[in-house]
Amino acid sequence: MKTTDFTHHRGPVTCAIEIPGSNKIITSAYDGATAIFNPDTKDVQLLGYHEHLVNRVSVNSEGTLAATSSSDYNVYIWDLEKETLKTVLKGHDDDVEDFVFISEHLGASVSRDWRIILWDLTNGSIRRIILGHEKDVLSINYHDGKLYTAGDDMTLRVWDLKTGSEIAKMGPFETETDTCAVDALTQRIILGCDDGIVRIFELNTWKLIAAIEGHSSAIKKVAVSPENGDILSAAYDQQILIWDAQTFTQKKKLDSHTSLWERSFNWSSDGKRVVAGTFDGTVLIWDVKSGTCIHEIGKQEQQHGNQCFNEVASMANGEIVVVSDDGRIRTGTLTNTESDWTNTIVPDSGRVLMNAVTSDAHTGTIITGSHDQRVHFFSKQNDVISQNYNILLGEGPINCIRISNHLQYQNNAFVACYSGAIVQLGSDGQIIQKIAAHENAVKALRLHPILPLGVSCSADGGVTTWNFDGTLFKEYKGHTAIVDDVDIDPTGTYIASAGRDFTLKIHNLDDAVLLHSIHLGRKSPKALLFLTAHIVIVTNYWGELIRVDLRNESITRATIATNGISAVAQHGEQLIATSYDGAVYLVNPDDLSVSNTLRSMVQKVELPAYA
Repeated sequence: MKTTDFTHHRGPVTCAIEIPGSNKIITSAYDGATAIFNPDTKDVQLLGYHEHLVNRVSVNSEGTLAATSSSDYNVYIWDLEKETLKTVLKGHDDDVEDFVFISEHLGASVSRDWRIILWDLTNGSIRRIILGHEKDVLSINYHDGKLYTAGDDMTLRVWDLKTGSEIAKMGPFETETDTCAVDALTQRIILGCDDGIVRIFELNTWKLIAAIEGHSSAIKKVAVSPENGDILSAAYDQQILIWDAQTFTQKKKLDSHTSLWERSFNWSSDGKRVVAGTFDGTVLIWDVKSGTCIHEIGKQEQQHGNQCFNEVASMANGEIVVVSDDGRIRTGTLTNTESDWTNTIVPDSGRVLMNAVTSDAHTGTIITGSHDQRVHFFSKQNDVISQNYNILLGEGPINCIRISNHLQYQNNAFVACYSGAIVQLGSDGQIIQKIAAHENAVKALRLHPILPLGVSCSADGGVTTWNFDGTLFKEYKGHTAIVDDVDIDPTGTYIASAGRDFTLKIHNLDDAVLLHSIHLGRKSPKALLFLTAHIVIVTNYWGELIRVDLRNESITRATIATNGISAVAQHGEQLIATSYDGAVYLVNPDDLSVSNTLRSMVQKVELPAYA
């Protein structure tokens, strides 16, 4: 598909890689698109769309085929010579995270369904399914008859291609292992871990030969230079570092960029450049020798970034506040009869993707959290919003924030961090304490309507309550995968949680007894709202709202968005739901009908341009 309307991705770029035999760069992104960026002409060409976001793009050594791994559970094989879709590989039951070409006729993929699948590329059939990982598998490599995989079970595993048997297992380590790379030149395996350490193993003995303590936050990508074996690591501390292949000392620090996505990095075919994608939907190119970022392709001439909304909070009098991938805070009015944007603010520290927002209607306080580990405090008086200050927590990206109205802790903010910590901040922004509630990223938290008590959920599958003094109260067991959101019912009696095991679970708050475990179907849930003691609203990554009546466990569904629904909140007697598709929806909670929409972007270019 060729279109002049596609000038950049309208969502974060998950992967950018140079096509061998050319200097063109092929990309995958959260807008579901696969595209080719040309550094010479600055042209951007859309190849086509998946039905859902794309997590990775891989290219064969000849530069003739590409594979895109998607959260629609499929792998698309693209003919790069004809620039057309060649084959769709169907067989995974959850997000496909990575793919590797083994030969002209054979490839392998890994998924959040814990499986490795070998594919016959001539007809799209499955050759073998390899089991053994105990959680989501995120990265795969191939070398000399062996597959190398890593993921959320904190292991690096080696598999025999012919038999599918496990040859070796390194770990489990203390943190997740999102990314691995094979260096055929020096006969090594490189592993990037969430503890910020690059671990290097001998390829044939599996012996650990080096552990580079290079980052202060989770490593999201490691890659090896084809020229000399130098190691690139990119992490949530905003550092892009190159390590000498022989001495393992830092050789170069690449220029940082406020909108880069750490997971998207790759070397060029000759090892002289590094390419990556951004949250703005653009492609960056670095010169390795100088460490300088020399190109950004797809950069918009006017307003940079994409209005993919990540969270929403309801304010007074029909007003809302949202945060998005473009790092801006927007306020607007959304009622049955009005839908208007009123303010757009860029934080004093700059424009960086934001995932978290909360507000307090009584004080006019707005607090947001960003990918660069900062919490931003704003005040609203009349129609004027001004920033008071920001604080760098140093605990990884900020996922969620809530403000306490409990008398003793009035206007204290509780912040959910990627590091596993919950940070309590005073009304002046000063750190009061850090609560070690989880061993992995805290995805969300909520505060009790009456008691000085909070609940949080984690990527490790845990749900935990804790007192405001930092004491852990109860654990709520049952989830077998990442828990994305959690809430307490308005009476303070029950806890609801939803996760990547596709279930909604309801526990008693006091004794942690599991009352309901409701399967929501094979589409990953994202956010939830405990609307009443009997009604829970759940969103998913496919644009659906799901209304669950706990009295009879009945389910009502409505697809309202063209991408995932990132958040849902109560807004007067109605609901507001934000989507990655660039819109905020006003929803009737009884039948899930949409009564009004406030839109800032249309995500797919074949749709009419937003007026």
